[in-house]
Amino acid sequence: MVLRPGVLGAMLMLAGCVATSPAAPPAVAPAADAGWTPEIAARSFADVVARMEPVIENECLAAMTVVNCDFLIVVDARPGLAPNAYQTLDRFGRPVISFTIGLIAEARNADELAFVMGHEAAHHIAGHIPRQQREAMTGALVLGGLTALTGGDDNAVRTAQRIGGTIAARRYAKAYELEADALGTVLTWKAGFDPERGAAFFTRIPDPGDAFLGTHPPNAARIQTVRRVVDALRNGAGQG
Repeated sequence: MVLRPGVLGAMLMLAGCVATSPAAPPAVAPAADAGWTPEIAARSFADVVARMEPVIENECLAAMTVVNCDFLIVVDARPGLAPNAYQTLDRFGRPVISFTIGLIAEARNADELAFVMGHEAAHHIAGHIPRQQREAMTGALVLGGLTALTGGDDNAVRTAQRIGGTIAARRYAKAYELEADALGTVLTWKAGFDPERGAAFFTRIPDPGDAFLGTHPPNAARIQTVRRVVDALRNGAGQG
C-alpha cells in the first residue's frame, strides 16, 4: 500500500514540532529573579547561546546518532506567539532550535533559557524526529492496510492512515520528552548552568497529567528526571 502524499505530509509536520512550553503562559506566575527584565533576558539569551552551542554541537558529534550537528538557534519574533520553543529541521536537514520572544521574556533566569535550549537540542541528538516519522509511517501503513483488507473505500483508508500515523507518533512522545529532559540536563550542566534551577519552569506551567496518548509527561516526572540526572552528575564529579 502506498501512503497518500497528504497523509505523509501531515505526519512529517506532526513529527517535526516537539514543543516543551505550554500553549499559553500561566495565569499567575511567581516574581522573576530580582532585576530580571525582558531587556536583560534578551542579553542573557545571547550569552546562553554562546555558551550552550559549542557544548551541544560537541555532544552531538560525539553521539554519532545524526548526520548534521550544525545547529541554528533562532528567535521567532512574530508578534502574538505564545511562549514556546521547538526543534525542527530545515530543508537541508540542518537542526533548528526556535524560541519565541514570549518564552525569552517569560524566563526567570539564564538557567531556564539554557535548560530549554538543551532540551530541544537533545531531541535532535537523540534522533527523535526521524524515529517519530518511522513510527508514524508504520502506524499509518498498518491501520490503513487493515482498513483496505476489510473492504474500506479510499476515504476510509485515508482516514485510517491519518489515525494510525497520529496514534503511532504519540505512542512514545512522553518517553521522548523524558529522554530529552535527561540529555538536556547533561548539556546544561556541561555548559556551566544549573539544570535544577532551569527546570523550575515546570512549576509554572500547566501540568498535562498522564493523559492517554498525551504528548508530554507529568511535570513531576520531568522534575524527578532532572534531579536524578543531576545527582548522578554530582556524584560523578565528586569521584573525579
